Amino acid sequence: MLKRTSPGTVLVVLLFVAAAGIVLGNSILPQIFPQLSSQHTLGPSSAATAPPTQGQAPTAPALPPPAAPAPLAGDEATIIKVVERVRPAVVNIDTVARVETAFGVFPQQGAGSGVIVSPDGYILTNNHVVANAQQIKVTLLSGKTYSGQIIGTDRFSDLAVIKVDAGAERLPAATLGRSGALRVGQLAVAVGNPFGLGHTVTVGVVSALNRSIQVPGLVVENLIQTDAAINPGNSGGALADSSGAVIGINTAIVQQAQGIGFAIPIETARAIMEQLISRGRVVRPFVGIVWGGDVDAAIARQYNLPVDGGIIVREVDQNGPAARAGIQQGDIVVSVDGRAISNWNDFIRELFARRPGDRVRLEIVRDGSRRTVQVTLGERTQ
Repeated sequence: MLKRTSPGTVLVVLLFVAAAGIVLGNSILPQIFPQLSSQHTLGPSSAATAPPTQGQAPTAPALPPPAAPAPLAGDEATIIKVVERVRPAVVNIDTVARVETAFGVFPQQGAGSGVIVSPDGYILTNNHVVANAQQIKVTLLSGKTYSGQIIGTDRFSDLAVIKVDAGAERLPAATLGRSGALRVGQLAVAVGNPFGLGHTVTVGVVSALNRSIQVPGLVVENLIQTDAAINPGNSGGALADSSGAVIGINTAIVQQAQGIGFAIPIETARAIMEQLISRGRVVRPFVGIVWGGDVDAAIARQYNLPVDGGIIVREVDQNGPAARAGIQQGDIVVSVDGRAISNWNDFIRELFARRPGDRVRLEIVRDGSRRTVQVTLGERTQ
């Protein structure tokens, strides 16, 4: 005969079994099977890794803090300093010109860049940027705009000077450097302000010196070649050295080639600018010789020349002053009025200090001997 167990006894047994299970699961089993504890233990950690319930947004994983800015490399710091020094003096130039066509006269818009060269508003740019312009608008880095007036232009060098009236405000003028001491390979930073889009900066090196390029109607000589990109609209902007001094005025780019740009040496540009400001035009002395290269120590050794400085005469205009003075093809000009010249830049600088009609003494080397000739300067008209 079976004995019936009272409900109270059953309840006590169930509570005891439940308590024993909890003790076994949380205290004894984790010590025997620790790997099971880490995977199946219930509690706060399990709740934290449980998938979100419906309607609850998932929690984003924690990301590492952003890295500290890397220190600037030496070249980067140099370029940034150059840009900060030059950029305030580089302006955007917008023009409107009248163009005659078979269908009538129409306005034509143009754009380029320019360099402020004096706090009272004189700006150096390219002749082709402002040629035939009836309206000129100049925009500064600050966003201020001024109406510009052409002071003078020179198509032979592709240079022009314009002026804005800023009232009592002193404009940020660039520091003009020295182009005569440039060396191939040194840093070149081109800064422009094209199409009103803001300033652009490209970086390269001085690739070559004393280059010539053919433009419609004439040859522009004695240019700096650089691989710093001179993009459309950057004409008239600044080419600067590592100190932030302007060493050239950007003037052209060869469209069919890569990495070839040109700038007018700043010493040439300064001499022309001074004449444009004082006279409104350039009175350019004319000798009648074609430059055939500079003589340096390496050239002298290679060709066994008696001098290591000067310029080689490649051609002589038979109707020019040099031919009348007796200068011949192959002569080496080594001085002007007793001042030694090392290259074509030196020669041009000496000529620009004189006027047509002046008589100058040119010392030349021919067949290993030196001689001096008197040349009466003419005026270049074409």
